[in-house]
Amino acid sequence: MSSREKEFHKNGVVTMVGLDFGSTTSSAMVAHARVGRNSVTGRMAFGHPDIIYRSEPVFTPFENDRIDEIALRGYLDRWLQASGIRIEELFSGGAIITGLATEKANAGRIAELVKERVGEAIIATASDPCLESWLAFMGSCSTLSRCHSERAIINLDIGGGTTNPALGVNGNVLAAGCYFIGARHFQFEPGTYRLTSISTYGCVLLDHLGISRKVGDDLKIPERDAILEFYRMMLEAIVRGPDKLLESHAARLHTQIPLPTEELSRQPVITFSGGVGELIYRHALGQPLPDTTHFGDLGIDLARSIMSSPILSAGVSKLVPENMGRATVYGLAIHSTEVSGATLFLPRKEILPLQDVPIVGRMSMDAGDEKVRQLIRMIAKSERGGAIQVTAAAEDDQSEGVIKGPSVEKMERVKALGQSLYSGVVAEGITPDTPLIVLVPNNCGKSLGNYATGWRRLSANIVVIDEIPDRNAHFVNIGRNRNNIVPVSFYGVQ
Repeated sequence: MSSREKEFHKNGVVTMVGLDFGSTTSSAMVAHARVGRNSVTGRMAFGHPDIIYRSEPVFTPFENDRIDEIALRGYLDRWLQASGIRIEELFSGGAIITGLATEKANAGRIAELVKERVGEAIIATASDPCLESWLAFMGSCSTLSRCHSERAIINLDIGGGTTNPALGVNGNVLAAGCYFIGARHFQFEPGTYRLTSISTYGCVLLDHLGISRKVGDDLKIPERDAILEFYRMMLEAIVRGPDKLLESHAARLHTQIPLPTEELSRQPVITFSGGVGELIYRHALGQPLPDTTHFGDLGIDLARSIMSSPILSAGVSKLVPENMGRATVYGLAIHSTEVSGATLFLPRKEILPLQDVPIVGRMSMDAGDEKVRQLIRMIAKSERGGAIQVTAAAEDDQSEGVIKGPSVEKMERVKALGQSLYSGVVAEGITPDTPLIVLVPNNCGKSLGNYATGWRRLSANIVVIDEIPDRNAHFVNIGRNRNNIVPVSFYGVQ
């Protein structure tokens, strides 16, 4: 048994890691947290994390149109050594490649390299913009959102290549988006406006604005201001909701995933994270900003432009989120993983871990035989098997005026769904080698699994993981079972 496992068995403390490779900088974070029952919700959950290591941000290493794999390996080795942890100690975490880094030719290979180097405990993904938006919200203002539970908050995570907005209420993300607005679409010799690089989206914007500049030219101040005005007006339109500006040709080309805000009843509070977000709050606190293009991009100018907007800057001095520039890496380390409790149904422990399992569909507890069979049919055709996300809230059996404990499912609903799963597996002929994962929100894993397998008469590879909140995602990773605790991570967030 490893030292990490001994420590876990002793007091339930686990080690989590976050790795963020962005358009401008890359960084790492390692934390310890205790796993146990939440006294309010009754779910298995991580306790308050203890951050044991934060790396200094380093410039993401690029070489022509690729990420420098040798330099990145060096960063990983340095971070692991400095943190004092071993790979086998990691319980969960995530690595994400974001912004303009995702457009490099080997971005997908980098995600695989991280998995190979850091191990099976983490998810590693490139170009997952809504996951990035979700992580940034959770890493920067989930606590703030819960403290102001009646207010809608839009967090704008602004980095080098993208702005990732997320709308949340009471600590829950309701919507997410992604726009190609960032500091490094135009890069300069530091201290000047002499262009050294222009991204594809930067070229689109220059054409839209009628500005004829190329690498080696000096960008004039009025031209810089026109670029900043476009970005600022785009951001204002994003947080206001449906806006004609967002329908323009240039705006559509800068939109990867639009943020839906139609249902907002009043103007939300705006918070910021990411590298530009950190500069915004420094400016708001009266701290000096670096000199012109100190970082070789428009980040400083963009922060000042945002602060000049009454719409965007209205709440900057009132609500200040945590982790600002490190929101994404904090979200990866702390919020990317859920934990399932001791009632999960896992007849064959050796099948874990399972990585990159497609979530074929979402359904309620009372979806019925036809819907269940439809989803099982899709899993039967998948080489990696598949997962079904059960989304319905439990029926509330408790008396009015009584303090409510953890949500529970009525046994009738659990039995009915289990029997539908059993019938579907038999009808579709799922083989014992095909994992069928059922993710349920409440504490009913063992009961549901027993009904689904006919009290283990079926040889089908059915796993029921309970106490997992609904995540509208495409894929799930399920870690090893350690002392009846299983880490569950989602990516491909919608």
